[in-house]
Amino acid sequence: MGKKIFVSYKYMDSSVQHLDSTPWYEVTTARHYVDVLQSKLDKEDHINKGEKDGEDLSDFADETIWSKLRDKIYDSSVTIVLISPNMKEVWKSEREQWIPWEISYSLRETKRNDRTSHRNAVLAVVLPDSNGSYTYMLEPRICCESHCTTWHTEKLFKILSSNMFNKNNPNQMDCPNRESVYSGYFSYIHMVRWVDFISNVNLYITIAESICANAGEYDIHVNV
Repeated sequence: MGKKIFVSYKYMDSSVQHLDSTPWYEVTTARHYVDVLQSKLDKEDHINKGEKDGEDLSDFADETIWSKLRDKIYDSSVTIVLISPNMKEVWKSEREQWIPWEISYSLRETKRNDRTSHRNAVLAVVLPDSNGSYTYMLEPRICCESHCTTWHTEKLFKILSSNMFNKNNPNQMDCPNRESVYSGYFSYIHMVRWVDFISNVNLYITIAESICANAGEYDIHVNV
């Protein structure tokens, strides 16, 4: 039986690396990466896409937003968030943007009639910027012999950053330069580079599902 996957992304963000599969007359956007992902999934898997029309949320009540997202997210078990450089519109409040709401409802346990939809596994996939770099979000560093990566969570929506580095008892070690380094799956929303993810999609979805199965080990935040 295939997985039902909800993909959250900023559909018009063109600050991403050009894809060879993009028609010559189009500019590559985050939306084009969804098509590549669909081609890599098993035939039985089904993608339901998030924001696509730029609908203004500023005048909507929470209940209205939920009704628009309910059918898309309710039956899914995995949410993939595509991180792109300009996914966050800094001049708008987070409550007026789709992605935080999509993540919020993915993280909730929702009752509908006599059935409860359990919390989704959530995976953040970082898209390369227009120069093909991931360092705007995942910056490799040499802080100790094992090396490390800085996650620039301060650039993310709050609901994303609040669900990273949120394991109650994470594995942690101190480097010679006195910095602390985390190991293992220290975030409910694990983050991975697109190039790694797309080379083994099923592996990273399985990792997200494994984290979800141990959700009690994390301090999960669901509010926008």
